[in-house]
Amino acid sequence: MKSDQAVLEIEGISKRYGSRVALDEMEFSVGAGEIFGFVGGNGAGKTTTMRIIIGVLEKDAGAVRWSGRPLDAKTRTSFGYMPEERGLYPRMTVGNHLQYLARLHGMDRHAARTAMHTWTERLDIGQHRDRAVDSLSLGNQQRVQLAAALVHDPRFLLLDEPFSGLDPLAVDTMSSVLRSKADEGVPVLFSSHQLDLVERLCDRVGIASKGTMVACGTVEELRAGADNSVYIEVDDAPDDWPASIPGADDLPAHRRGAGIVLGLPHGFDENRLLHHAMRLGRVVAFHRQRPSLTELFRSAVTDEPQEAA
Repeated sequence: MKSDQAVLEIEGISKRYGSRVALDEMEFSVGAGEIFGFVGGNGAGKTTTMRIIIGVLEKDAGAVRWSGRPLDAKTRTSFGYMPEERGLYPRMTVGNHLQYLARLHGMDRHAARTAMHTWTERLDIGQHRDRAVDSLSLGNQQRVQLAAALVHDPRFLLLDEPFSGLDPLAVDTMSSVLRSKADEGVPVLFSSHQLDLVERLCDRVGIASKGTMVACGTVEELRAGADNSVYIEVDDAPDDWPASIPGADDLPAHRRGAGIVLGLPHGFDENRLLHHAMRLGRVVAFHRQRPSLTELFRSAVTDEPQEAA
């Protein structure tokens, strides 16, 4: 049940470590029932932003609001947080670990046990309840980590690289769980480098670079603001033929199969391009290309720093 009304609001938060700027007026919002994909290269500020939301780090400036009010410690306890690094007790069994975390969130013994059984079954790790966490594969540890974020029935899910290290079946399971929680009205914010997955799963996407949000919206909205591109295949034309188009010698072009994908700025006359191609040879294919999220990301992010987020 997605709502256009913002529940979580990030308003111009900034964070510095000495002379290094980790966040520079980061801004975005997440609505009830919305899955928001937070993407960016290493050092873009994703993890820092999440740690500030959950209260692990203090911001230097800006505001974090929940339902219009400053986010406080009591509200944070109702969140489900999954850090990128392992946050599990390695020698505890899966079942005891999840029940322990549920009890820490105020659930009684019976409710904690019921929730543990529910989520271990839902995430296909029920057969591992009596095994120590560190005896599991990395993929199954990742499932336990997600179960730990879900076991107390959170009001908000905050997940840092939740799909890292998962096989395709586990990705499908986790995607189904996130969509199910969003359908219940729970806002979901997650980061990922798997842009095809983000494009498929998310209602909106935020692209971060150098500690600030450089693009935000639905994938269709991001596409609408991007330059057009066309795929052209011309028999017997020289490889560098796009450079011979008057006024188009600096257009971005790259090969795709037997043809060329040519980036066109807004207002560029596609008919002029087609007529020029027809003079060079037989045009086998000519059609617009819809940019993928990966291509939108590349156009939005340049000179990304490489240190940890």
